[in-house]
Amino acid sequence: MRRTTDPSSSRKVRPLSDYPPEEGRYLRGNDFSPVAVVIVLNTDEDRIPPEIEALVRAGVESGAALSGTVQTPNIGFEKIIWNIVGNPNIRYLVLGEPESAGHATGGALKALFANGIDGKGRIIGSDAPFPVLYNVPREVVVRFLDQATLVDCQFQDIPTLRATIHACYQEAPTEVRGQLLCDPGAYPAEPIGGKLTWKVTQPWAVPKDEKEAAAKERALALIERLRMRSAQRSTEERKAPESGNVTTLDQTWEDLGREREERMR
Repeated sequence: MRRTTDPSSSRKVRPLSDYPPEEGRYLRGNDFSPVAVVIVLNTDEDRIPPEIEALVRAGVESGAALSGTVQTPNIGFEKIIWNIVGNPNIRYLVLGEPESAGHATGGALKALFANGIDGKGRIIGSDAPFPVLYNVPREVVVRFLDQATLVDCQFQDIPTLRATIHACYQEAPTEVRGQLLCDPGAYPAEPIGGKLTWKVTQPWAVPKDEKEAAAKERALALIERLRMRSAQRSTEERKAPESGNVTTLDQTWEDLGREREERMR
């Protein structure tokens, strides 16, 4: 059994004026609560099943500051991070039902708390397809991991979820699933304001290494040459329509193919 909090402080602070800064599928409860709840969503967001909605409602009804769903271990995590560092009162993130077979979101969140991120923002030890935090500065991720403690209630029922949340805001430590939980007071630092920079909105499209990046650059360069060549031919045809010469897209590709063969000789 490990202790996760220091109950010596009961200090509470006000969150950011624009808290929570990120929109999402969540309910807002008591801003001075020390716990947020995140339920893994394993369906499309327009087809959320009743059992997931019930878990989210149970979270906020039981006293959570925020209770909502998360679908992806990239942009979904980034939204959670910004919302939590904006409120120093939140010291626990309770993870609930179920798992996403495609995104492996629950496992990725556990890996984030266990191992952190590497130099490129990738969650160390995660089996998820694209567990990379491109839109949050590294220092903000570090602050998030220092401020909040993960409480794993995945695959547990609503009564267990409620009991866990209840334990998080008690003054006396309570053991829940191998952790001693209680309200340690606000994190001893100012709230951090910020929102997603949206530098990367499609993490799956980002090259994984230098070889992939070079291949992507070559492909983009070829597309640009094709576009310019096609535009040039169109201009020539408009200037001399009587010639009867019509350049097709296939011809443009053939020209580029011959150009490439000549360079390779």
